[in-house]
Amino acid sequence: MELEQRIKIIFLKYGVVLGFVLLALSISSYYLITRLNTSPVLFIGIPIFFSLFIPIFVTVYFCFNGRKQLGGYWTFKQATTGIFIMFLMAYVIQFIGKDIVFDKVIEPNNIVTTQNAAIKAKTTLMKQNNDSQKAIDHSIADMKKDFATQQNTTVGSVVQGLVFSILFIFLFAVIFGALFKKLPPEFI
Repeated sequence: MELEQRIKIIFLKYGVVLGFVLLALSISSYYLITRLNTSPVLFIGIPIFFSLFIPIFVTVYFCFNGRKQLGGYWTFKQATTGIFIMFLMAYVIQFIGKDIVFDKVIEPNNIVTTQNAAIKAKTTLMKQNNDSQKAIDHSIADMKKDFATQQNTTVGSVVQGLVFSILFIFLFAVIFGALFKKLPPEFI
């Protein structure tokens, strides 16, 4: 089998696994910040840890492992192609699983639940900082206004979000491709 074909197959499989990992982390993060929210630090820290650090670690592992399966060497174009396929497949699974199935069927009120958890965390933090009740009320009103704009999604905004997401996925694939490319040694 040709190398480009092997890259596509290997990284398509990795994309499926990465997609389910991202989906599980996203849903776990939602439940942790809405059900076990005991401090503002956890409200901010859990999503960052679950949506940034763990996915980067898994992605780096898949990039190194995939390159090893391909013989240890691949060009920038091959690396970018494989990584883009992996990221795109992961995004599709994450989008269908979280944005469609979870948000619309399993937890249709997740925006309100998240809003309540965010307000609780913000109020706790502001009370710890001895802010006035007027400042707390103003901050809560601003947060409610921001959440209200999130609830009003249109087909156009969803399509626009998808296009921007695919562009960012490609940008990240280019960056990761540049980081993980490894050319075979050239002998003179």
